[in-house]
Amino acid sequence: MVLRNLLQLFFLITVFSCTAVKPVVEDTLISVKELVKDPETALVDVRVPEQFTEGSAANSVNIPLATIENNLDFFRKQKNTVIFCNTGRQANVAMTVLKKNGIKNVHYGKTLKNVKAIQAEK
Repeated sequence: MVLRNLLQLFFLITVFSCTAVKPVVEDTLISVKELVKDPETALVDVRVPEQFTEGSAANSVNIPLATIENNLDFFRKQKNTVIFCNTGRQANVAMTVLKKNGIKNVHYGKTLKNVKAIQAEK
């Protein structure tokens, strides 16, 4: 039983870490740069809490990918949301989950580095 659970866990980790993820098509009418700079936009870091506490974008909140579906009401209440992570993979998966659940006001910010660079622009 334990071995089977470990094998399942290994399979899931392998699928999520090694699979090339096709990026979710982003709205071309709304610039992610404009959204990141808009104080009404929720910035959501989908990394694990340990990574988030090490540092994230200014004014961002942490909703780990594993808990996205438990937080759908949060996303529905936002005017706009920009999702990001370390490499963009988890953010892309989060975007897919949210879109499948009818959340349309989410935008792909790609990486933490990208969001921080936008925030640093004058």
